[in-house]
Amino acid sequence: MTYEKQRIAIIGSQAFALWNFRGPLIHEMAKRNLEVYALAPNYDDETRKKVEQLGAMPVQYRLSRTGLNPFRDALNFLDLIFILRRIKPDVTFCYTIKPVIYGTLAAWIVGVHRRFALITGLGYAFAASEDREGLKRRIVRIIAQFLYKLALRKATKVFFQNPDDLNEFVQKGIVHPEKAFLLGPTGVDLEAFPFAPPVTDPIAFLFAARLLREKGILEFVEAARRIKAKYPDVRFILLGGLDTNPGAISREEVEGWVKEGLIEWPGHVPDVRPYIAQASVFVLPSYYREGVPRSIQEAMAMGRPIITTDAPGCRETVLPGVNGFLVPVRDMNALVSAMERFINEPELIERMGKESRRIAEERFNVHKINQVLLEAMGL
Repeated sequence: MTYEKQRIAIIGSQAFALWNFRGPLIHEMAKRNLEVYALAPNYDDETRKKVEQLGAMPVQYRLSRTGLNPFRDALNFLDLIFILRRIKPDVTFCYTIKPVIYGTLAAWIVGVHRRFALITGLGYAFAASEDREGLKRRIVRIIAQFLYKLALRKATKVFFQNPDDLNEFVQKGIVHPEKAFLLGPTGVDLEAFPFAPPVTDPIAFLFAARLLREKGILEFVEAARRIKAKYPDVRFILLGGLDTNPGAISREEVEGWVKEGLIEWPGHVPDVRPYIAQASVFVLPSYYREGVPRSIQEAMAMGRPIITTDAPGCRETVLPGVNGFLVPVRDMNALVSAMERFINEPELIERMGKESRRIAEERFNVHKINQVLLEAMGL
């Protein structure tokens, strides 16, 4: 009797992120004798090789990750249909907004029997706006909700990383309650992100994210300006590359902050661990509607206290006063005050850092989370 492998197509929005964030999941699927196809745009020789080493077949497809051109999206959607028709997967697993929408619909059109979606945060369209609600953001949100509803009706199951997103989608009728599954965070490989000794001389605050306003970068820089006026030796490290998202920060803005002496900016780095190791505290004052920020999970695994916002996704990472502090969204005084606690009470860095590692071991073990995911998918 011959056994035919099940085929699964994982559809993401960036080749680097597919390997970096979903690597352990892809490897676990391959170990379970699944034939894994890893679909993403922007493959290069390095990421292609790394995906192959995980046991999957890299497949390039076209996607305008942040573009709002419906004609281009329609052509890319047709391209995705042709690719899935050629691969003939038994299962699809899509994550991030456009792959979830177009990937799920394309899988339904070509007759894929099991279609899974992971909501990794709601992003730009659902983020709190600085000017109440701009017309462009409102239009994007309406379109996103309509397309989500259309696609998720065709999904077998929809996974969420935090309860706020799940409840919002259910309450708005975007997803049926019986299809919604609270999975929790992506998780990290705790062996790959080991505990690092605390750093207190000098104290350094680290921000690592795409350079988007909604990630709280303007608040981080303004906090640096205020803190450095009182404590000039404190370091502020900004990790992240420039982006094409509507909320992106320009190169001129970032270089201006560097010239002003407020921040250090290594840009996008392939490995964040050396920078987490030299940081005292990890800071993410986001209002982006995160899933559960992977950057915070990595920092916690390496034993760093956290300052983040009391916002969906972010609040899932901090026990206030135990492993860090939650501050209200866009509250500069609260953000600066939380930073000053660590400057004036450096003993908190070691104590809260150990608690971060403990919480990461309890809640962010990627292998345990992947077991739950694969079981829920029937794999």
